[in-house]
Amino acid sequence: MVFITAEIGINHNGSIEIAKKLIKMSKYCGCDAVKFQKRTVEKVYSSDVLDAPRESPWGTTNRDQKFGLEFNKKEYDEIDSYCKQENIEWYASAWDLNSQIFLKEYNLKHNKVASAMLTNLELLKIIAEERKYTFISTGMSTLEQIDDAVKIFRDMDCPFELMHSNSTYPMKLEEANLRCIETLRKKFNCDVGYSGHESSSYLLCVAAVIFGATSIERHITLDRSMYGSDQSASLEKPGLERLVRDIRRLDIILGDGIKRVWDSEIPVMKKLRNLS
Repeated sequence: MVFITAEIGINHNGSIEIAKKLIKMSKYCGCDAVKFQKRTVEKVYSSDVLDAPRESPWGTTNRDQKFGLEFNKKEYDEIDSYCKQENIEWYASAWDLNSQIFLKEYNLKHNKVASAMLTNLELLKIIAEERKYTFISTGMSTLEQIDDAVKIFRDMDCPFELMHSNSTYPMKLEEANLRCIETLRKKFNCDVGYSGHESSSYLLCVAAVIFGATSIERHITLDRSMYGSDQSASLEKPGLERLVRDIRRLDIILGDGIKRVWDSEIPVMKKLRNLS
């Protein structure tokens, strides 16, 4: 069955109450997991970047905005507890070594490598050492760069799955290139999922499953008009419901590829082939 992750990311806007609403929405819609993004802000961004002007609900600099979007230990404890209460898995993509060490405390089932981190080989080694099933996004990456990442996980005997992705928000439909799912599967001999950043439509995720995607990750939001760079490329509740519904139907519709005569066909066969 296709593993469906609702990517909350930073669409909680620093509010634990919004995060809980998104978790509850994901569970209601039938997702397998929710995902967050974890950063040690001053490790990920330089002082020049953080001091640059940026208007946001938290202030007038990038620093204000980045810190405003980060949850602390107490808030992640609350997320962990709430996900257990709602019986839905959670995990996160770490954007630096400290964040990965932080996430390790929660004994999560999965890890995630964000496309931006695919070339951070030191971080990849720390993640692979945990030997947890890891989703590896491949946006803005060459086959050679992906090969370097795959080698780390295979050398450390860490199970993984690549995820075809385009790293623009929102992604242009003509840049989806879903045939890359098969390209990655053949090249690296592994399962391949799809991480979608297209605007509103869930059609691409359904098409990705038809092309063989074994997992789907899709950004979600309470309201696409909310503040945030990822909101416009996210699904609201009705879209997420339809996405999960149609993917679950595809699990049944696509079948196993074995040609057979179904029991339900036998009466029809006896009737129609005895006409002459």
